[in-house]
Amino acid sequence: MKKIFLILIASLFLCSSCKTIDQKTEEIVKKENEKLSKFIGQPETELKIVMGKPDSETKDSKGSKILIYKSKKYNILCERKFEINEGNMVVGFTSKGCF
Repeated sequence: MKKIFLILIASLFLCSSCKTIDQKTEEIVKKENEKLSKFIGQPETELKIVMGKPDSETKDSKGSKILIYKSKKYNILCERKFEINEGNMVVGFTSKGCF
């Protein structure tokens, strides 16, 4: 009986820890998206002034330019990609591994 009680207490503790981690992760993602969303509708030059020179550039299947910024924190790769349209305006972004 005592073992079952300990297992239940441990399970509750682990579940609450997971919930806290999920909430913190969601907060970090939300802040990252808010930060990067400010570039939408801005010219490519403004992005480069704030973010610096991109690590690489490529084109997607639609012919839009993609600027790629990479960095590492705690040995985790952060990659941010910005889509630039034909008018040299930022129209989209993705962020992976950034916090």
